[in-house]
Amino acid sequence: MSVRYAARSRPATMVSTWLNSLVSGTVITEGGYFGGGSTSGGRATTVDRFTFPGDGRSTLGTGLSAGTEGLAGMANSGTAGYFGGGWAGSRVTTVDKFAFPGDGRSTLSTGLTAGVSNNAAMANSGTAGYVGGGYTGSARVTTVDKFAFSDDGRTTLGTGLSAATNQLAAMANSGTAGYFGGGSTGSRLTTVDKFAFSDDSRSTLGTGLSAATEDLAAFAQSGTAGYFGGGTTGSIVTTVDKFAFSDDGRTTLGTGLSAANENLAAMADSGTL
Repeated sequence: MSVRYAARSRPATMVSTWLNSLVSGTVITEGGYFGGGSTSGGRATTVDRFTFPGDGRSTLGTGLSAGTEGLAGMANSGTAGYFGGGWAGSRVTTVDKFAFPGDGRSTLSTGLTAGVSNNAAMANSGTAGYVGGGYTGSARVTTVDKFAFSDDGRTTLGTGLSAATNQLAAMANSGTAGYFGGGSTGSRLTTVDKFAFSDDSRSTLGTGLSAATEDLAAFAQSGTAGYFGGGTTGSIVTTVDKFAFSDDGRTTLGTGLSAANENLAAMADSGTL
């Protein structure tokens, strides 16, 4: 199986809830963000924000620090969102941080431990974000980098992914555990690795994806369930697998995506059906 050097037209996504205090009271404004990717004009620095619940779109005045595709996104809800890694003419270690609610961008002085593309990210809001897997240009990696939201300091977990993987997806049950699923080691995977946020220990779910899949996407309704959808199993699929956080049991939705789709992205307004 050939290694893709960067995801095709795949932006990273992050979701946040932030508060804007006004003289008249406190207005809750929630939003989701799409950043980077590839356009007909080349790699994009663009970051688009969609506000909940009205779905109004705005484009941030300051986008990514470089045009980047094949990157990953995560958010510390109420505080900041992060885009990390990807391909910007070469693979990068860059992690850009967008502070909520003003959306001002800074670039972390400590980025990823290696320049990777086609990686994945998830977050334990209020505590830390995790960026895992990817391809360096010479090898896939098992690396999971952890960024503490208190000071953006980076550590690398002693236990990474169960296999060196790119083209994977990730989601989190904030406060409890994060999950990296699917992807490719040279062969497509059904594997779902779970990282307990209490001690960052890794376990691998007894029941993985319903089929070995790469180029998929994932999102979560924290406290309830996470979802992995789309991708390719050799054929592009509509499949959406649901993992109940109570016991990590998997079901496959009777209604999948509206069309078979790969290299997609996902996000969630957690707590809203």
